[in-house]
Amino acid sequence: MARKNLLEISAPNTTRPEAPAAKDHRPIAGFLPQARGSGPVGGITRTLGNITEKMERASDLERQLAEGQTVVDIDPELVDGSFVTDRLEIDPVVLGQLVEQIREHGQQVPILARPHPETPGRFQVAYGHRRLAATKELGIKVRAVVRQLTDDQLVVSQGQENSARTNLSYIERALFALRLEQRGFGRDVIMAALGVDKAALSKMLIVTRQVPLALISAIGPAPDIGRRRWLELGERLESVASEPIITELSADNHRRMSSDERFQQAMVLAIGKPASTKAAAAPSSIAGVPVTFKRTPARATFVFDSKVAPGFDQFVQERLQSLFNEFQEGKDT
Repeated sequence: MARKNLLEISAPNTTRPEAPAAKDHRPIAGFLPQARGSGPVGGITRTLGNITEKMERASDLERQLAEGQTVVDIDPELVDGSFVTDRLEIDPVVLGQLVEQIREHGQQVPILARPHPETPGRFQVAYGHRRLAATKELGIKVRAVVRQLTDDQLVVSQGQENSARTNLSYIERALFALRLEQRGFGRDVIMAALGVDKAALSKMLIVTRQVPLALISAIGPAPDIGRRRWLELGERLESVASEPIITELSADNHRRMSSDERFQQAMVLAIGKPASTKAAAAPSSIAGVPVTFKRTPARATFVFDSKVAPGFDQFVQERLQSLFNEFQEGKDT
């Protein structure tokens, strides 16, 4: 029997076969009042007809979900991440902006998910992890397209979506390629997922083998650092131990640096020269004071935290002359 359209389902046929009733619009799942027949045979027939209709509606809904034709609202707590991670971290600033955008305008773009292959009743994301995190933070349901996807189809969809949005850094894409390879995916699948050719994929995998994963994690996504610089770092590490670099970058003062700055510092340490550029200079803090400073052989830069102490920078600026005079007097004594 051909399935009826999910949104336009024929009403139960109570007229002669040659005069079918017109279709009307009714809700999914067969919540239709059953007409009472004048006799027991007619009532049973109509009841069986309604049961069949409900089964067809449920099957039609499953088919549309499998084909990804329907956007559904899902409790985000029932949705798990992809079995292959593609991000080193979710930027809290970007996530906060997305939360406010969804709070104000709603979730405009659904995520793509599949029924969880191992846990009935749960789902697994192909792409849309940040949207999922935002809806969890807002405490609302996540809009999702649910499809039956193989593992290959999931990772290709995941990789192509991220490539289209260009929101993964080079090293995150390289790590994604490595994780897919470690899970036994073929090169053709990995290249399709990342939208790269064989040569580009080979270079990505070279980077992940030359630069230890612990060091990549200590550096972070480094969004402004491309292939050439990562390959250069990998070549430097062939003759330099990476453990001291990992230890230094894991220190608290380095964790306050941006990911790009941590990469610059790793490069400086790998070359074996002291840090002398502003980007590579590690910021220091003053206990109890909302100010950090960076010092190089030529200069020192103070950075005031205006959120913690608004106006403090102006307060200090107005007293610089007296502080300088006091400094000069101390030198003269």
